[in-house]
Amino acid sequence: MRDDLGAEFVRAEPPRRVVSLVPSLTEAVAVTAPGVLVGVTDYCVHPADLDVARVGGSKYPDLGRVLDLRPDLVLANAEENRREDVVALRAAGIAVWVTFPRTLDEALTSLRRMLCCALGCEAPDWLAEAETAWADPPAFDRRVAVPVWRRPWTVIGGQTFAGDLLARLGLSNVYADATDRYPRLGVHEIRGSGAELVVLPDEPYRFTERDGPEAFPDLPCALVSGRHLTWYGPSLAEARGILAAQLRPSAWIGARHTLQP
Repeated sequence: MRDDLGAEFVRAEPPRRVVSLVPSLTEAVAVTAPGVLVGVTDYCVHPADLDVARVGGSKYPDLGRVLDLRPDLVLANAEENRREDVVALRAAGIAVWVTFPRTLDEALTSLRRMLCCALGCEAPDWLAEAETAWADPPAFDRRVAVPVWRRPWTVIGGQTFAGDLLARLGLSNVYADATDRYPRLGVHEIRGSGAELVVLPDEPYRFTERDGPEAFPDLPCALVSGRHLTWYGPSLAEARGILAAQLRPSAWIGARHTLQP
């Protein structure tokens, strides 16, 4: 078996002590294989009642705490976690499975392989539910810009999982052809990008009605769930419906004179 980056993974028996360094993978494992998680990051907030050891943040986990938990498997992501931490854990004799999906199809395949191959689970029902939900035709036809951070302003570029979800909803990312997957721009560049709508998720930066839309006085903005836009896991089964509702014109704020049905 090999993970998403091609690293070889050898499993003699299903792991029984798993540490997850990725919030969406934490949710996927907690829902699919209750009881195997022994450690997660401080940002792993789903399921809300998850009661296991915390090992710090995704970018800077406390590797000492991870090792103290004696995991037989650590789950990581190529974007959210640092390569040096993965290397250090493997050097300590810990098996690490790294994911790196950039599209919905890759995410569904990656999750199935991780759960069925690496963890030895049955394919969960929520995977099939997610596939069915996202098979619906596009609901929109608009050009969008999607900031995910400010100070500095950072937007979603090409070859990103969130960008692919938006495309499946019928939204065209004006920065889809950017060479950088997360370009850093001046706010004036986003305003003049040709976007018809600015999509503002509540993570990783927590955009709100009072923090974000004021920077785009001539454009309508849609506040959306960052978890449903960027997480790949059980939330995918409901993500399409939630995002479609948050992106409908009646939910936009600001620049209401530009609204069209």
